[in-house]
Amino acid sequence: MNPISATEAVEAIEAGTLTSERLVQACLERIAGRDPVVKAWVHLDPALALRQARAADQARGGLLRGVPIGVKDIIDTHDMPTGHNSPIFEGKVPFGDAACVALCRSANSVIMGKTVTTEFANRHPGPTTNPHNANHTPGGSSSGSAAAVADGHVPLAFGTQTGGSVIRPAAYCGIIGYKPTFGDLSRVGIKMQCHSVDTLGLMARTLDDIALFRGVVLALPPVPIDRDIAAPRIGFCRTPIWDDAEPDTRALLEKVAARLGAADVAFAPEFKDILDDHGAITGWETARNYADERLRNPDKISAELMAILKKSDGITLDRYVAAQRRTVAFKAHVDSLFDSIDVLICPSAPGEAPKGQEFTGDPRFNSIWTLAGTPCVTLPLGTGAQGLPLGVQLVGLRHADDKLLSIAQWVLSHA
Repeated sequence: MNPISATEAVEAIEAGTLTSERLVQACLERIAGRDPVVKAWVHLDPALALRQARAADQARGGLLRGVPIGVKDIIDTHDMPTGHNSPIFEGKVPFGDAACVALCRSANSVIMGKTVTTEFANRHPGPTTNPHNANHTPGGSSSGSAAAVADGHVPLAFGTQTGGSVIRPAAYCGIIGYKPTFGDLSRVGIKMQCHSVDTLGLMARTLDDIALFRGVVLALPPVPIDRDIAAPRIGFCRTPIWDDAEPDTRALLEKVAARLGAADVAFAPEFKDILDDHGAITGWETARNYADERLRNPDKISAELMAILKKSDGITLDRYVAAQRRTVAFKAHVDSLFDSIDVLICPSAPGEAPKGQEFTGDPRFNSIWTLAGTPCVTLPLGTGAQGLPLGVQLVGLRHADDKLLSIAQWVLSHA
């Protein structure tokens, strides 16, 4: 069976031309054939997945009708280990499900397994490779989820984003990644890194699937993509780090902006260093949120993460508070940009996925919007000189996520 979308699978199961068991079996066969190279999964129990599928077929109903989902391995599952890519948690099975997982089970989904994350969703990588070229990173920290969806292992997967951990790997792997408005999706049962910015995100191969998935995790009827919307007002935001984008990315964004008639939009001068505030906030909170790991298991923390934590110890409370206060002003400023536009376009990442697995890529083109709390979606709209995917990031007004997804569909049709 060729990989199908979640929306197509639900329709086929409802029509009686497909069962969850057949779908899950096909996904397992795909994983068996491809995962020795892609290495997207850290925990996979085929027998458990098939039992869930048979139960979904018997139960019938539910928004997901037995569609399988990949779960990033910092998100709790009551029947599978949550290991955080850390020897501290290896083999540890949590007491219960994260809220997002429980909501998917309530919608009659199959929790396929746990996808590889970087250590504690930070910088130290896992073994996952880019499905387009195994010599390149899939990005991080939601490495396994992006690769699994891109390679047809599952139609849907969860990621999380503190800096650029949903949008960037989705762009590198050539799929659609969606980071919602901060706070809209529950984070209960997800390992907390930075409480001011950590955001649950969704990955899929179509925007219809993102809309379906969003409805499930909100425990609300999905808002379908509106394919009849009027042409949106588009702003082209190069961001203060535009010069750090690679030539292929700059060329793609400028071509798309010209084709869509986008107007140039820039931040007010007082926010040119806003990324420094993201760093101050995340550094302060990370240093404290990993207090237990540092106290009881410092020898089991990677050198990369330990260096980050030690550097973060130097951030003062005054610096943290100043960053929080400026972030309040920045969010209001970003909101004001949408008085004259409907959506911003900007880079999803500096360029193509870097070679090797050691470096998962620069998150700064995403960190700006993670700090702003805005909804973001990346669309696969090009390829670079090495033949790897390039994404274009769309940014919407806070709490206008459904509108952003419909605009994204319009952009896909017109870019």
